[in-house]
Amino acid sequence: MSAAPEVSETTTEARGLIDEDLSADLAGAALALARRFHAGATLWVISPRWEPHAHHVAVEFVHPVIVGKRALPAVALVAADTVAETRIATRPGDVVLAIADAADGSVADVMRRAPAWGAETIWIGYGDRPPAGAADHVLWVPSDDPMTPATGRFVLMYHLLWELTHVCFEHPGLLTTAAEECTEEVCVTCSDEGRLGEVVAPPVDALSGALVRTADGEEYVDTMVVGDVVPGDLILIHGGAALTRLEDDPAGGRPR
Repeated sequence: MSAAPEVSETTTEARGLIDEDLSADLAGAALALARRFHAGATLWVISPRWEPHAHHVAVEFVHPVIVGKRALPAVALVAADTVAETRIATRPGDVVLAIADAADGSVADVMRRAPAWGAETIWIGYGDRPPAGAADHVLWVPSDDPMTPATGRFVLMYHLLWELTHVCFEHPGLLTTAAEECTEEVCVTCSDEGRLGEVVAPPVDALSGALVRTADGEEYVDTMVVGDVVPGDLILIHGGAALTRLEDDPAGGRPR
């Protein structure tokens, strides 16, 4: 007779605290995170108002408490300018995990810029949820109690995220996905897709393009249609040209 699977203390505690929807969200986020780690990502953790949570999450991943589990690269970012520090730290393929309520403007700004940096995003919080599409993965406690961030249920979410990420590592077939193949010289699907970019430097003259950061790296983009741009502007790029400038979104939704 085979031995029963080991049930961790965290998993036992989760019963009754994590509903079906949040369970599905956790599973999806853990799988995405495991795939990113497998490909060489670093996890950058931000929590401007609750800095101890950022340190806690980073320690969970860097210093596993279960023997045999691998240490994973994770760093808490705690500088005063959250957006600037995360921009500098993040590389294409990394993951940014935020712990904050939906009203945290600096976190919302990081979430909306992260696609231009090539980063996947996870947002953990409570209360009113962020707008749809504000992050790739949203893990949320639907409570308006201001003490929620100090509760075990809140901390439990990222403990489970850590455990489930390691569960994914135990199934190597889950860690890679088949690359989509594009055999056409000009792909109709790709050519119609607007890409998000963040301006690094404006054009030096009327005949030059702006230096723009995208998920594929830095490139020069024609900004004639949108006019003057400044560093930090978010633009949508199509065919090497900026089609529109995305205005600040105080609601924190991802630019479209």
